[in-house]
Amino acid sequence: MNDNHEEMNRGTLVRGIGSFYTARDPDGNEFILRCKKKFRHRGMSPMTGDEVLFTRGVGEAHGWIEEILPRKTVCLRPPVANVELLVLVISPVPEPDLLLADRQISRAFAQEMDVMIAVNKCDLDSSLASGIRDQYAAAGIPVYAVSARKKTGLDELKKAMKGKLCCLTGQSGAGKSTLLNALLDLELETGDISRKIARGKNTTRQSEMIEKDGIRVMDTAGFNLLEPEKQLEPEKLKERYPEFRLYEGKCRFRECLHDREPGCAVTEAVNQGELNPERVERYRQLLEETREVWRNRYD
Repeated sequence: MNDNHEEMNRGTLVRGIGSFYTARDPDGNEFILRCKKKFRHRGMSPMTGDEVLFTRGVGEAHGWIEEILPRKTVCLRPPVANVELLVLVISPVPEPDLLLADRQISRAFAQEMDVMIAVNKCDLDSSLASGIRDQYAAAGIPVYAVSARKKTGLDELKKAMKGKLCCLTGQSGAGKSTLLNALLDLELETGDISRKIARGKNTTRQSEMIEKDGIRVMDTAGFNLLEPEKQLEPEKLKERYPEFRLYEGKCRFRECLHDREPGCAVTEAVNQGELNPERVERYRQLLEETREVWRNRYD
């Protein structure tokens, strides 16, 4: 750490381009910084959302990130730190990948983040939001039906996002930047869906923190893949599903992983219509994948 404590400032990284980072101090002033080599030696890279201690540059010179303060949460895809509320943006086009959504939700719950889902483009399909709501109701995840284009449902979503550092995330083309434009009256670059492959074109190239109207939100690049976690024990996955808690201890076998074992209370809850079968089936897909990765973790 720099020995001259008088020069030390505290701020939040609001964007990074190449090897340059922008920190915003509590008064709203922004400073361009570089990252010291010691972080590379620690295998640590600054992320948007990081709280940092930094020294300012003199004149036109850039300053330096001196310390990255402990992170409350970390998202690796997109790479952002200290997120308190994950806002998953889903839309009818491209076709929702709910397995990808469940991967993100699992990681968020493991870090005690709050999660909510914004179903965008509801003007194209008004039934999608109710279907998504059915799938995630038992997990306690609120679902908001919105249309950035028609500017409907935005007030409720905006209200729910206030007071927490939010990250908008989801598949490429789901309309995250368009939604942010509509929510906060911005002019972020947006893109169209590629007709050839029905995926979005990534218009957001970096993560950036935006503050406006009492909302702090990360605008992040969309993506369509999320690699499995290598150090997740299969037995721990079920702990990331809040809807399973009601049934813990009610299975025939104490070590039941809710994977079709005889006398499984979760399977019975699905049969009784208490749990959504699609959500549970995706859990079992992720469980099988987690087992495979765990078996091969030393390869």
